[in-house]
Amino acid sequence: MRCAILKAMEHDSDILIVGGGLNGPALALALAQSGFTVTVVDSLPQTARKNAAFDGRAYALALSSVRLLRAIGIWNRVADHSQPMLDIKVSDGRAGEGPSPFFMHFDHAEIEEGPMGYMLEDRYLRRAFLDAMQETPGITQIRDTVTGQQVDAQGVRVTLASGKTLAARLLVGSDGRASGTAQRAGIQRTGWGYGQTALVAAIEHELPHHGVAHQFFMPPGPLAILPLPGNVSSIVWSESDATAARFAALSDADFMQVLRPRFGDFLGQIKLKGKRFTYPLNLTLANSFVAERVALIGDAAHGMHPIAGQGLNAGLRDVAALTQVLNEARQRGEDISAPDVLARYQQWRRFDTATLAVVTDLTNKLFSNDNPLLRLGRDLGMGAINAIPKLRRGFIREAAGLTGDLPDLMKR
Repeated sequence: MRCAILKAMEHDSDILIVGGGLNGPALALALAQSGFTVTVVDSLPQTARKNAAFDGRAYALALSSVRLLRAIGIWNRVADHSQPMLDIKVSDGRAGEGPSPFFMHFDHAEIEEGPMGYMLEDRYLRRAFLDAMQETPGITQIRDTVTGQQVDAQGVRVTLASGKTLAARLLVGSDGRASGTAQRAGIQRTGWGYGQTALVAAIEHELPHHGVAHQFFMPPGPLAILPLPGNVSSIVWSESDATAARFAALSDADFMQVLRPRFGDFLGQIKLKGKRFTYPLNLTLANSFVAERVALIGDAAHGMHPIAGQGLNAGLRDVAALTQVLNEARQRGEDISAPDVLARYQQWRRFDTATLAVVTDLTNKLFSNDNPLLRLGRDLGMGAINAIPKLRRGFIREAAGLTGDLPDLMKR
């Protein structure tokens, strides 16, 4: 007993999370509320992470993700800033020509649970996470950069740029697509670039959007028009790298000139709201989601094309699944970082995320071209899906995140 107590005291916390974006704080809150002690290390200062300026990012949160946020006490902090997604309309066409007559229309009224999800700006969600972590016992936040990590029989120890070291039973990498945690653990990655860049901005429009999200597929890449509160929508517009660079360099007035024929006039007059941003698009999958006393979540495990808006939703599923696996292991009296415990997490999440990555990759390749035979095939496919209620309902439930083996935190 004395030996066990001494070993426990050697750890600064049960779990050390590297990365303070969104998935890292979500995991920290879920674990702390379950009785674990957690340390979150992030290199960005809180002033930057709490910046209230609109940075172009907004998230389509599936209903299952909203359930998780509600369970960990975040949703009540951000709900007033959210916009329900009541319908999703998917169409195919060319800039200036409008959509083809074949399309998919997903209406939330076809499922019993309510809206398929909610749109929420990054600035509100990020600030809510920071405030909640500050208020939650059992969470320690450190602003620093991890420069090294070492595993031993008792746990894992990391070295920070400041020279300080931290020890924990389990290390979780939530540090993005170029995850240093994964690299230091010897985890290789598989992936490729799409030759596409996302142009992201907020657009004010004359007419109400009525909570309808649009995905307009064009040969260079898709344009997503996503409803925000008021007469405002967020756009995620994928173009070839060269074209995107040219458009990004335009003045705001000239940028709107090239956007208008693609956006269309269904929302009346449009104008830019705030700044514009660009993000290169690629696919990157960790070859393993776990290593000795290490687990990966979010983009550190899987970064994919935003075509289906599932990046953050997939990361939050990681959060819910890992929390449940660790809770169940502790209840059984197991070492929470034992190989068989972490294998359960990987088994739960890896197939699901690999499947999602393949689907988004194939969808992008299928729709981001102007081959007439492929255009005909995909248009007929969309028309068929739209005409079959049972199939259409399946797609709606998928978009709402209600399919598959849901963790407990996403069932409430």
